[in-house]
Amino acid sequence: AGRPKPDSPAQRARACLARHMLNSDAPDHLRLRRLTTAAFTPRRVDALRPRIERLTDGLVAEVSGLLTGGRTADLVDSFAFPLPVLVIGEVLGVPEADRASLREWTYRVGSPADALERGATDQAWAALHAYFTTLIAHKRRSPGDDLFSALVHDASEGGLDDGELLAMAFLLLFAGYETTMNLLASASLLLLTHPAELAAAREGGEARWAAVVEETLRHASPLEGTTWRRTTERVDLGGGAVIPAEESVLVVLAAAGRDPERFPDPDAFRPARHLAGAAADGDAERAAPHLAFGHGPHFCLGSRLARMEAAIALPRLFGALPGLALAAEPERLPYRPGLLVRGPRELPVTHAPRR
Repeated sequence: AGRPKPDSPAQRARACLARHMLNSDAPDHLRLRRLTTAAFTPRRVDALRPRIERLTDGLVAEVSGLLTGGRTADLVDSFAFPLPVLVIGEVLGVPEADRASLREWTYRVGSPADALERGATDQAWAALHAYFTTLIAHKRRSPGDDLFSALVHDASEGGLDDGELLAMAFLLLFAGYETTMNLLASASLLLLTHPAELAAAREGGEARWAAVVEETLRHASPLEGTTWRRTTERVDLGGGAVIPAEESVLVVLAAAGRDPERFPDPDAFRPARHLAGAAADGDAERAAPHLAFGHGPHFCLGSRLARMEAAIALPRLFGALPGLALAAEPERLPYRPGLLVRGPRELPVTHAPRR
């Protein structure tokens, strides 16, 4: 789906990296997903908890140092970005030294071209293609104990060809940190602008922090829409909404999270709606499940890892820095452009130690 683009080296790189499983149907999708599922089993994800806790504590200490003497720090650059990129880098086997370049390239390809300087998006696609080509060649020569190495050397179910390897590398990196970065940044912003909810989280323990994570996923979906789809036949959605065959479709997950028929007072940030036995406007049921991680065969493989990172990081950040405060007007904060991912680009904060 989408407008055809003229042939160029950058377009060929884009087309190669777009061969990932989000853009695939069965049976290819099932084969690609099976090859990566083993890396995200509950046991393997839960085993990362001690490492995530250590990484978080180190980053919180760095943020605290940046804030000394009344200075400001950007929570996106100093906290929300480095934590998930360090975690997914360890899972995938991406060197830490490359994270800044990878962040810039993935930022560009996740943004509409007209929001950037001319040629920036094409340059980023080409750079990502070259980077992952080099990384995969290195994994062939010197495999490690990481997912990329396993994928490069896995011959089960036919393994992956070079193009599929490149596309998988791009998808797992992009999805592995970009979305969690936006989750952490949006949750921090919501808590800083809803002090009563922050106080409730501090007093409510693990269940309340988990509810903060779920409500952020619903209220400020880090992935605003799905990748493009195309109807193969006429689709009747009911209520007079009909999509003809052979039409491009963009499903907006963020809109589903604000559906008033499923979520009472949908624009309000209310983590309590996700607590067991919580009453929402007179309902005795918990909030309906959100769609931030998708639905069906394409449900996010990394959902457990993203939830765990946020549930570890947020209480540690706000516990160590009780006087954290936003250093800008919320409505003036810049956000990611485009319809794919959503989150603050900057989140300046200050800290006034409590006496």
